[in-house]
Amino acid sequence: MILTVTLNTALDITYRVGSLRPHTSHRVSDVTERPGGKGVNVARVLAALGHETTVTGFAGGATGHAVRERLAESAGVVDALLPVTGATRRTIAVVDELSGDTTQLNEPGPQIAPAEWGAFLDRYEELLPGCSAVALCGSLPPGVPVGAYAGLIRTARSAGVPVLLDTSGEPLRRGVAARPDLLKPNTDELAELTGSHDPTRATQDARRRGARTVVASLGPRGLLAVTPEGRWQATPPAPVRGNPTGAGDSAVAALLSGLVEQLPWPDRLARAVALSAATVRAPAAGEYDPATYTELLPRVRVSGEASAA
Repeated sequence: MILTVTLNTALDITYRVGSLRPHTSHRVSDVTERPGGKGVNVARVLAALGHETTVTGFAGGATGHAVRERLAESAGVVDALLPVTGATRRTIAVVDELSGDTTQLNEPGPQIAPAEWGAFLDRYEELLPGCSAVALCGSLPPGVPVGAYAGLIRTARSAGVPVLLDTSGEPLRRGVAARPDLLKPNTDELAELTGSHDPTRATQDARRRGARTVVASLGPRGLLAVTPEGRWQATPPAPVRGNPTGAGDSAVAALLSGLVEQLPWPDRLARAVALSAATVRAPAAGEYDPATYTELLPRVRVSGEASAA
């Protein structure tokens, strides 16, 4: 079982409009609602890939109830979310169908009380023994300590469970120091962490700060991976238009599935790039277009080399 941690769950709402223009009214052509938050999106993609997955974190209020109702419809995903007093946030993605651009609006999360955080830590320790891997994903809601991910990484490592970290800002900086097995930042997050805007240099610096492996998202240019086994770059065959929300989460799901399946790194990265592109073609985060994935997977170019033994 793969465990995904989403401390700041959300109800993801996607609006589609013909053309998004400031200071005007718009008619929405299509609305979708999905359970969201980075780890929830990761779990849904993992389940679609055939992996048993459990989601934990927080859910509260009417929005949290809606998240849990929709999560129950996701085959292969086990709900281990903890109820809290505050209301789960919503995220709004507005897709401009003319340009293909997406505008994202993210609400703040609920205030987490000390007792609620303590209950989560107990649940987390209970879930770890049955895990093949754990993913710590996304932002922290108010009330959760800024060093929360660092503590969760140490707990997972003590239990012998490999852990992936996908976050930003100060939680990322503190989390890296706890030595996660895999770090999955984008170029902006890497630059904020290391001070370098050169992806190769920043990725190497992130490893020196504590991450065993770093896989950096380069946007349309694919992924750069620096691992103890070698260094590779995976590039998609062509740009893909659509809604990019959740594309990074699909990359995380691919990396986790490749980890537990013990795939070679080039195969993991090709899967991650193809899944990311297929997610851009899907109507909502946490989903991917299977036809696009099947078509792109053999066409992803992976260059690089393994380290000398």
